[in-house]
Amino acid sequence: MIRFASLGSGSRGNALIVEVSQTRILLDCGFTLRETIQRLARLGIESDSLNAILVTHEHADHVGGVGVLARKFNLPVWVTHGTYSQANKTLQGLSSVHLFETHQRFSIGEIEISPFPVPHDAREPAQFVFSDGNFQLGVLTDTGCSTPHIESMLSRCHALFLECNHDAEMLQNGPYPSSLKQRVGGRLGHLDNVAAADVLCKLDTSLLQHIVAAHLSEKNNSPELARRALGRAINCSDEWIAVADQECGLAWRSVV
Repeated sequence: MIRFASLGSGSRGNALIVEVSQTRILLDCGFTLRETIQRLARLGIESDSLNAILVTHEHADHVGGVGVLARKFNLPVWVTHGTYSQANKTLQGLSSVHLFETHQRFSIGEIEISPFPVPHDAREPAQFVFSDGNFQLGVLTDTGCSTPHIESMLSRCHALFLECNHDAEMLQNGPYPSSLKQRVGGRLGHLDNVAAADVLCKLDTSLLQHIVAAHLSEKNNSPELARRALGRAINCSDEWIAVADQECGLAWRSVV
């Protein structure tokens, strides 16, 4: 069985907890130490029960809280070479840093991790498929577009945590300056609702038990629009699509 829950998802901070048996991994940490501890407690988790922190890339909403949390609880951190080179100030002085390749599978405790590269404006960003040997959780956020390799990795997952960052029309008509609009909506930015739905249409979703819309923009999207896009893609009711939001995250989901 795999359990997963979100501490929060969005441009003001991200963290996802993945659990298999006695192994607990935190994927990213973009919150302050105090807020991270509070959000973990909300999920019934003591911070000192974590086994490791895994990092997707060096942007502050994903890595900003990693160093202080790792130092406080003596946690090993897993990053790509490129991410480490860009986040070395945040991660400086950690007692245990493990570097991994984006095409090389590895394990942390009882969790098997399959990383894959994604198009995003970072040095060496990665996303992941987590497995307990029987079930798979696929995570895809912070990517500007899909690739055949991404779609191959995410096919036949039992749960998906999938970026629906923005509605394209809301972004273009929204408050961001034009340079930021181009960055967010570009091929190295973030998936909009339609692009996320297109990714979903290309996957084998026959085993899917859970799908979560993630990393929603608070200014350029809405849960209703994200749910509608993903629901249409897999011909299910909008209510079946969960949303991980910025403040409340996502309560525990189990894949069995």
